[in-house]
Amino acid sequence: MRVLLDRRNPAHDGATEVSDDQLATLYAPPAGRDWLRVNMVSTVDGAATGDSERSDSIHTPADNRVFRAIRSLADVVVVGAGTAAAETYQAGELPLVLVSRRGQVPDQLRDAERGAVLLATCATADGLTEARSVLGEDNVLVLGSHSVDLPALRQRLVEQGFVRLLAEGGPHLLRDLLASDVADELCATYVPRIVGGDRPRITAGPPVDAALDLQLLLEEDSTLLGRWDVLR
Repeated sequence: MRVLLDRRNPAHDGATEVSDDQLATLYAPPAGRDWLRVNMVSTVDGAATGDSERSDSIHTPADNRVFRAIRSLADVVVVGAGTAAAETYQAGELPLVLVSRRGQVPDQLRDAERGAVLLATCATADGLTEARSVLGEDNVLVLGSHSVDLPALRQRLVEQGFVRLLAEGGPHLLRDLLASDVADELCATYVPRIVGGDRPRITAGPPVDAALDLQLLLEEDSTLLGRWDVLR
């Protein structure tokens, strides 16, 4: 893996061997403040999934390595409930925060240890009562009336000590995080494939216009991996 650009530390430019420790340094969030980054992957022609309709069908070894580095730097993972179901998320070392306007808890997460999975939903969610029964009332965050209040979710998580927040999509959640001015950074991987067809993009939903500023660009075996600050 080589460093094509590092605007935070230009001394790294041109490095051709990046260790895991160096990778963690390259992706370290800013110190002294809370930070929400979103991590997404797509093909060159903009597809967020391959034939399996899951993102893992387009991952590359370089993307997987950066994924692990970013996860290691996070306090909590935020993901749309639909994406968690489709990608068969499992409870792990990091707390998992599901975002669902309908109060959905994916089947594979219903038996997770209490506190390992939280749900951010809204007061009118059809599944609110059941979610409280499955996850425990303290682990269901009701934020908003008819949709999930994402700025309030960020504030609530920070108040609970989760200052390094990692969102992993899906496309609707990324769009909503940008539209609500909650995301600080987008980590986007472009894998060297074209798949065609009617595939989802990394954003979905109503139009959103968010300006980005490239801070880091890595390359390995034609996979491009970048960090973009979201400009406000």
